[in-house]
Amino acid sequence: MLRKFKRVVDAQSRPGLLAAGVSLGGNALMRWAGEHGQSAQKVVNAVASICSPLDLTASGHAIGQGFNRQVYTRMFLRSMKPKAMAKLKQFPGLFDANKLMATQDLYEFDDVFTAPLHGFKNTDDYWLRASALPHMGNIALPALALNAQNDPFIPSSSLPLSEKVSAHVTLWQPDNGGHVGFASGSWPGHLKAMPEAVGQWLLQHIH
Repeated sequence: MLRKFKRVVDAQSRPGLLAAGVSLGGNALMRWAGEHGQSAQKVVNAVASICSPLDLTASGHAIGQGFNRQVYTRMFLRSMKPKAMAKLKQFPGLFDANKLMATQDLYEFDDVFTAPLHGFKNTDDYWLRASALPHMGNIALPALALNAQNDPFIPSSSLPLSEKVSAHVTLWQPDNGGHVGFASGSWPGHLKAMPEAVGQWLLQHIH
C-alpha cells in the first residue's frame, strides 16, 4: 500500500503533492507513474519507491526459496490467509477455501486469491503485468527508486538499470540496507537516515 501522501506548500503558497510507496506499494506507485506518463504530473510533483519489488516475478520467486520460504513466506501466509477467509465470509463463493488454505507459498496464494480477484489469468500473468519495471522508461516526473543490493526479497539482478528507465528516474542502490532497514550509526544504530534522505529528495521537487 502507499505508505503516505504528504501535502506541502512552497514559498508561493501553491499546494504540492508528494507520494512515497514502501515495498509493494512502491511498485504500484511506480507502475502508475509509468502508465500515466505526462498526465501524472497533474496529480503529484514527485514520487519515491522504497525497497519495492519492481520486478514482481523475480521477487516472488525469491521469497519462495530457501530461508525466505521457511521464515518470511510462513509469516506472510499466517497474516494473509485469515484476511482472505474474512473476505470469503463477506462474499461467499469468491474463491475455493480449501485450495487457499492448502497454499504453501505466495505463488500458490496469488494463483487462488490475488490474481483471479483482480482480473488476471493466474500468478504469472499478475506478476508480469503488475510489475513497474517495464514501464519505468515512460515516467515523466521526478521519481526516486531506492533499493538495497542486499534486500533478501529483491534479487540485485532484477533491479532497474539506468539505461532502462527514463531520465526523470533517480536510482539509489546502496550495497546495504536490507528490506526497509538502512540502520545507521554505532550499535544499536537508528533508522532515521533513510526516511530523512528520501524526504529531502522529495522536497527538492516541490514547485
